[in-house]
Amino acid sequence: MNAKQLGKRLLQIVVVLIGISFFTFILTYLAPGDPVRIMYSASGTIPSEEVLDATREEMGLNDPVLVQYGRWLSGCLHGDFGTSYSNHKPVVQLLLARLWPTIKLALTSLVIMLAISVPFGMLAAVYKNSPIDYLVRGFTFLGVSMPNFWVGLLLLYYVALQWGLLPVVSTGSGFKKVILPAITLAFAMAAKYTRQVRTAVLEELNQDYVTGARARGIKESVILWKHVFPNALLPLITMLGLSLGSLLGGTAVVEVIFTYQGLGNLAVSAITSYDYPLIQGYVLWIALIYMVINLLVDLSYNLIDPRMREKR
Repeated sequence: MNAKQLGKRLLQIVVVLIGISFFTFILTYLAPGDPVRIMYSASGTIPSEEVLDATREEMGLNDPVLVQYGRWLSGCLHGDFGTSYSNHKPVVQLLLARLWPTIKLALTSLVIMLAISVPFGMLAAVYKNSPIDYLVRGFTFLGVSMPNFWVGLLLLYYVALQWGLLPVVSTGSGFKKVILPAITLAFAMAAKYTRQVRTAVLEELNQDYVTGARARGIKESVILWKHVFPNALLPLITMLGLSLGSLLGGTAVVEVIFTYQGLGNLAVSAITSYDYPLIQGYVLWIALIYMVINLLVDLSYNLIDPRMREKR
């Protein structure tokens, strides 16, 4: 990707972020409920109508919607996403506090997923239509058929409650707290990625360069890991980027089941408490994460596949 293409992508990111911020602000503006009443209710206060009117005027909620949006967007550009109604803390502070737990959960689940899907997918491709292949394909069918919340409840019941191997509630900073939610997230992803690895490796095994390498007497393991696997890796990079973006966005259902204090759990609590500034900041935050990760994925193509550099 040259400088001109990079500039276009960055401009696209800016335009998309502005569009997302506008629609998010309008939707929360049109949502039912009075933000001022919600803010006072969160603090356990029942104010008079005069206090409510004065607070609305002080917060600028009586201004036209475009004026409010412009003021909010200007604050976002300076790193100020507003103050949470329910927590009475800056939205940026709340998002940053949940970022590291979410990163830890995302990376752990990706590592578990890759440790399962890559060897299983390659085994299924190498031993196509064998009992190993049928077993792996059966596992993938089971994995994509079971929803995350059900897998999480099963792990919670057997591993945590019945066997007592891991804690029930995933709060705190210990590594054991992240294992069960990470396995829950990795289970369905591993099934999907195993299929993708199998398909990609099978496609590469049918290429002419593999036949030529075998004719020259090169070991099958060398062909598989040095030639086939790197070429099969490229189609998976985009999927990995999307999966990482989704995980960094917070997987709300899994986080709520395990009481894991990540971005997804924060988003659920913001929605249930009508915390509009926190919802707006969260949506903008996730949109930025997705687009930045997609940009990094595109940039990584040049490093992994020299043919992409030649095309560009």
